[in-house]
Amino acid sequence: MTHNDATEPASRAAGRSGGLDLRGRTALVTGAAGGIGRACALRLAAAGAAVRALDRDASGLAALAAEPIEGDGALLPEVLDLTDLDAAQRAAAGADVLVNNAGLQLVRPIEEFPADVFHTVLTVMLEAPFRLIKGALPHMYAKGWGRIVNISSVHGLRASPYKSAYVAAKHGLEGLSKTAALEGAGHGVTSNCVNPAYVRTPLVERQIADQAEAHGIPPERVVSEVMLTETALKRLLEPEEVAEAVAYLCTEQASFVTGSSLTLDGGWTAR
Repeated sequence: MTHNDATEPASRAAGRSGGLDLRGRTALVTGAAGGIGRACALRLAAAGAAVRALDRDASGLAALAAEPIEGDGALLPEVLDLTDLDAAQRAAAGADVLVNNAGLQLVRPIEEFPADVFHTVLTVMLEAPFRLIKGALPHMYAKGWGRIVNISSVHGLRASPYKSAYVAAKHGLEGLSKTAALEGAGHGVTSNCVNPAYVRTPLVERQIADQAEAHGIPPERVVSEVMLTETALKRLLEPEEVAEAVAYLCTEQASFVTGSSLTLDGGWTAR
């Protein structure tokens, strides 16, 4: 377990936080105002981390900050738009744990996909993670310990129609994560992806109308006929399930897991 100055026995803290003790560590979570990011921020705070919760949604961050924390950590909301890449890199300084989660989605055929939106998606979901990792690594290397967890997607491993920007960004994130794993291995730093299928988040809920239009079906048929068609488990994933996978990758027991993609896809990629 990690060294800290707290007087509570580490075994007791680890038991309460599911084997993860991040007391004395600082975690940074992007896109923390809702969905997967919110669940990750709460989970890491429960494990004792001081969680810097980044998002451009100030009201969502205020709601997160009002949430009770089950453990010894803290939630520190910071409003930041990740399209400001220099600010993103500066924000990552001092992070022991970095969770690259922020994302956006637009469902359109390639010939109709707005070029400016494609650029923004790649900026937020690939270039910003690069800058955040770049900003975090000096501290991690100096400490000889670090955890980088990139919230990828089943779409980092498989493509789907009408999601050119999202699929391109997630495929790029997979390569970035693996490169960080190879470079960080000698410094005690791991880098991994978590690859969920469709998660019950506002991002998924907002794309139902777009999916219906793109596929030419009513919105009420999107979940069963589009989102769940490739999975063996016919349900949406919960954000808290993704947060538990993130937590595992931050444990000492996962110190040999690096350069990997942890799939939570209900059997999608088993086909």
